[in-house]
Amino acid sequence: RVLGHFEKPLFLELCKHMVFQQCHQGEYVFRPGQADSSIYVLQDGKLELILTEPDGKETVMKEVFPGDSVHSLLSIVDVLTGHQRPYKTVSARAAANSTILRLPVEAFSAIFENYPESLVRMVQIIMVRLQRVTFLALHNYLGLTNELFSHALRPPKLFPQPSHAARTSPVRHGKRGLGHTDEGREPAAEPLKAGGPEPPKPTMSRCISMPVDIAGIHKGPRSDFDLAYERGRISVSLQEDRTSAFPTFSRSISHEPKERKTVTLEEQPSGIYRYSYGRDEPTPMNPPVGPYQGSQSSTILETAKQELGKLMKLEDPSLLDDRVELYRAKAGAVIACEGEQDASLYFVICGCLHVYQQMIDKAEHVFLFLTQPGEMVGQLGVLTGEPLIYTIKANRDCTFLKMSKMDFYDIMREQPSVVLTVAHIVVARMSPFVRQMDFAIDWMAVEAGRALYRQGDKSDCTYLVLNGRLRSVIQKGSGKKELVGEYGRADLIGVVEALTRQPRATTVHAVRDSELAKLPEGTLNNIKRRYPQVVTRLIHLLSQKILGNLQQLRAPFASSGLGMASSSEPINPTSNLSTVAVLPVCDSVPAVAFSLELKHALDAIGPTLLLTSDVLRINLGYLALDSIQEYRLSGWLAQQEDSHRIVLYLTDSTLTSWTVRCIRQADCILIVGMGDQEPMVGKLEQMLENTAVRALKQLVLLHREGGPGPSRTVEWLNMRGWCSGHLHIRCPKHIFTRRNPAKLQETYEKLYKKKADIHSDFSRLARVLTGNTIALVLGGGGARGCSHIGVIKAMEESGIPIDMVGGTSIGAFIGALYAEERCADSTMQRAREWAK
Repeated sequence: RVLGHFEKPLFLELCKHMVFQQCHQGEYVFRPGQADSSIYVLQDGKLELILTEPDGKETVMKEVFPGDSVHSLLSIVDVLTGHQRPYKTVSARAAANSTILRLPVEAFSAIFENYPESLVRMVQIIMVRLQRVTFLALHNYLGLTNELFSHALRPPKLFPQPSHAARTSPVRHGKRGLGHTDEGREPAAEPLKAGGPEPPKPTMSRCISMPVDIAGIHKGPRSDFDLAYERGRISVSLQEDRTSAFPTFSRSISHEPKERKTVTLEEQPSGIYRYSYGRDEPTPMNPPVGPYQGSQSSTILETAKQELGKLMKLEDPSLLDDRVELYRAKAGAVIACEGEQDASLYFVICGCLHVYQQMIDKAEHVFLFLTQPGEMVGQLGVLTGEPLIYTIKANRDCTFLKMSKMDFYDIMREQPSVVLTVAHIVVARMSPFVRQMDFAIDWMAVEAGRALYRQGDKSDCTYLVLNGRLRSVIQKGSGKKELVGEYGRADLIGVVEALTRQPRATTVHAVRDSELAKLPEGTLNNIKRRYPQVVTRLIHLLSQKILGNLQQLRAPFASSGLGMASSSEPINPTSNLSTVAVLPVCDSVPAVAFSLELKHALDAIGPTLLLTSDVLRINLGYLALDSIQEYRLSGWLAQQEDSHRIVLYLTDSTLTSWTVRCIRQADCILIVGMGDQEPMVGKLEQMLENTAVRALKQLVLLHREGGPGPSRTVEWLNMRGWCSGHLHIRCPKHIFTRRNPAKLQETYEKLYKKKADIHSDFSRLARVLTGNTIALVLGGGGARGCSHIGVIKAMEESGIPIDMVGGTSIGAFIGALYAEERCADSTMQRAREWAK
């Protein structure tokens, strides 16, 4: 997962440094005290990863089988940054005669001198793994918070601490000082209490804007720097460099002053002030308070830039020019909120910043660590592009430098080695417990159609879905197979069986290519002994599962699977779809217009992205679908899923590499046909049957407004035993108007400025795909059932759409009338005629 993106020459260069190692049963591959500086891959045999407790007791954390590896990504960063450590508590022992492939991490150092872009990309992927795998499993699943961070970290004092007696510090106070630091020690942080004022949740857009100059596209695949920018979710634009053979990035921003968003705990004016270059007064986001006097702000800024340059080990200090800004925060101000997408780097000059994290299923916040003068915070979110995992607050007056994500990446492009310095600071913050878990928790990929485990297998681990989709099926004694449920991002799989040590009750296979975090049983048991509060969290998870089973006894998938959805609601196969492929039956289907119309409706529910083969070529180059680019393509597509509620994939009209990729990526496939044409099966559909695609398949038949109603549906369905359902969509006239691509784009640019009609069939389809369908069931009651029309009319007047309708007796009759008319007034008129 970490080395898979390397180019072939670089990978072959690494292979020269690999050595084989033979171990007999009982021999140690490595033990505490030896240098932690290699990656081990088991070729044959079996290894045991062992944790030595403080009392000397040894615990097997996980078993390693052929093809698996033993390493810590955090240790790789240590070696690359020159801070190599020995193993302290972890050892590996051969449980059988084994052949091991060893790759010294030192091999990377020399190679990266010639491939600096791959260094940036590798470190970034390590940081992504740390946040998305280790933190997600330990925090979101087990509820651990401050156990994940080291509290003993003490940074070097880059700034003399100012006091009333010492005025020689380069960081001086004005008449109204920036903070009272005459205390000998920093006061203990007070937790954010439940019921108190919470940090407001900022409105965030998770869309990625990537304007592109197509003139530069033909020059080949994007570099690792380019992909690092996208992984960091930075808005960029490709521009052709007339003096270079490669496309370069330029900042896609205007020269207008940047807008700064700040929030505070209380509903009061912000307590954060920015000092602009070239003037001494603060640039207020609210009325200024306590401005610096004279030229102090520029002096502090220059001095702080020098110290920040030393901390980041910048070879050229001028790289910081115009890339950092000086801020002052009043006591109580919140600098950044947990969950914010646009992370920044903060370098503390005076005062301190407290870092908190919200507890799982609680409103309380837990204090994690303190950022003191001379220290940075916010690096992890900047490197990964993931949402911030903690809240940063100034509990006392504080002065700091702020560097935007874009500015950091600009510096990183000029000096790639800076990524090592920043990554080392992140790693130094991690607790020894996280380092142990970094050895034990696996990051794995499962190809579409492959089984994760089978019914009856031994339960020795729990899985957490990072992205992708998996399906659980149970085989009854009669041999009949039944669908139990489907699992998407952030769902747990196999947790109940692992905790109860029962054989797997179902077979789970990947509907499409998926990424998972694997938590071995031995590791989980060790965590339970070390942190007993985890047991409470596990009981809570089991209780949710039991409650969910009770609630879905009458649901379509009542036979309980021992996976676990992220909530206790009844399992809905479409409730957590991330990707939808649009596959036209024939060329006469207006697939592009259909997809654009559906995107407009989906945008009302959440950020939506439409991907076509043209969009892919613009963003990743013409070679994006080549096998050598597989890892890059997979990573980029996974990033789009992270950033959007739904990603729409529009296939080509023929069986191309892009069409195959669309089907591989899809949670659900919409087979789109024309309802007024002869029933037929398209060539692309036949491929679905021949390749045993496991994604949900829905038949969608398009109808013209004012045209005849649906007919011959059964003939369409009888040709498709692979479809799990069907939908009829009445389309506006502009869907069927033939336009050239430029004209079509212009039409929908105008359309996107308007709100989608929530009562349209496309909005209904959007709600179906996102699990937000609104259904109305009408009861019986003879003539009194006519009052149902009043209920429908009241819902229309309140702006509540009705996607599905059913009923009993008179309710079924009124529901059928409404299904035909889709209007309360017309339904009432026809019911009145019937009543005569």
